Amino acid sequence: MTVRVTLVSAAMSEAMRAARFDDDSPLDAAGLRQARAAAVGLPTHDQVHVSPSARCRRTAEALGLRAEPLPELRGRAMGSWRGRSLDEVSAAEPDEVGSWLSDPAFAPPGGETLLDLLTRVGGWLDSLSPDAGRLLAVVEPDVVRAAVLHALGAPGPAFWRLDVQPLSVTELSGRAGRWNARCGRPVT
Repeated sequence: MTVRVTLVSAAMSEAMRAARFDDDSPLDAAGLRQARAAAVGLPTHDQVHVSPSARCRRTAEALGLRAEPLPELRGRAMGSWRGRSLDEVSAAEPDEVGSWLSDPAFAPPGGETLLDLLTRVGGWLDSLSPDAGRLLAVVEPDVVRAAVLHALGAPGPAFWRLDVQPLSVTELSGRAGRWNARCGRPVT
């Protein structure tokens, strides 16, 4: 049987708009408004999951979804970079930012490696029962990227080649070991 997984990237937040590493900030007013408007465009689903972040939980609520947070779907832990802007971290720690962008085994101080994120998200996908039906999950963009890389069997550095827009839909279908991907459809 085929599992269908619809990943909805969370709506815009202040942290995202300011290019800050997520600090669990809520949606901004525009993001909330856009999520409410997008609710009518969601595909049918049998189960709903959500990343534990405030942004994802609030997006799910604005979309009219009720779901308990699933730890496996949390965004990548950024450790001491959390809440800081990319410009700020780049100015203070340029070599570390370079490693973060080029080495999947690098973790920001107190954070998580890209390899850990890919393993966690891939493990979740492969643990889905073949009779799970249609799943919908509201997640952070990095979780969408990790799921697509896992589905395609792409290497870790390809993570940085994927852009995931707020409130876009990425659909995966298949089962452990064989996934197909459809990326970037807006929720409308």
